[in-house]
Amino acid sequence: MRAKRTLLPLVAALSLPLAAGAAGVADIADVGPPETVRIEESRILYRQPGEYLVGRSATNGPLEEIALTQPFEIMRRQVTAGEYGRCVAAGACLALDKAQDPDLPVTGVNWHDAAAYAAWLRKATGQAWRLPSDREWSLAAGSRYRDDALTDIADADDPSRRWIAMYEAESARGTDVDPTPRPVGHFGSNEHGLLDIAGNVWEWTDSCYLRHRFDPVTGAESVVENCGIRIAQGSHRAYMTGFFRDPKAGACSVGIPPANLGIRLVRDDPGGWRRLKTWIGL
Repeated sequence: MRAKRTLLPLVAALSLPLAAGAAGVADIADVGPPETVRIEESRILYRQPGEYLVGRSATNGPLEEIALTQPFEIMRRQVTAGEYGRCVAAGACLALDKAQDPDLPVTGVNWHDAAAYAAWLRKATGQAWRLPSDREWSLAAGSRYRDDALTDIADADDPSRRWIAMYEAESARGTDVDPTPRPVGHFGSNEHGLLDIAGNVWEWTDSCYLRHRFDPVTGAESVVENCGIRIAQGSHRAYMTGFFRDPKAGACSVGIPPANLGIRLVRDDPGGWRRLKTWIGL
């Protein structure tokens, strides 16, 4: 049976900026909101995320062509360490584990850090900032989206062999990238004008890990959702434990873990955001 969803995580996220105070508003007012790109049209071959099992044997998730049905806005570049530092100074975000160049993309943030930053930016700007879904991120990435299908190996029941096969395939493609943070724009732009997407900083999404299990006799499907694990997107999809800042410690995906973990946010229609807040009583 498909797991039930509730508004509790959303309500919790919306309540975070209340602790930011007037200082957070003043900080962002000095620099203005981040530049965005409006994605008007995108069409990709998209692999449904999550783990798919027939009995105990792993199989690939469904692959389908998807297209954008409604335009959305997404940050043109990733959040920098300096921008994240303003959230820390406002008391709304936890400090980074080590000092970073304020002009470089912020790295070493976990999912909760990213969600807290989005909540602070909502409060500071009065705009509806949030983490993208995996689907939104993939459509925004366009030609830089990469399929994460399992490699074709003989024994699909052996997770260790799947991991090794994927690691070897990714290494052959040169995806074991240098983790050194690079200046904004170093990895160029995609066809939508997004800078550094699928570079060496993976970006947190709001999508949870899903396990799909199919009965090999009846074909009946059961789905278990685990929001303690979130999807990070970059040069490949990664399933990451939400509270880990070090991707090498918290990766749940097969193959090579992300080089770095960072933030890029979506901005929703302000009218829709006001209606949502009214509906849930904020």
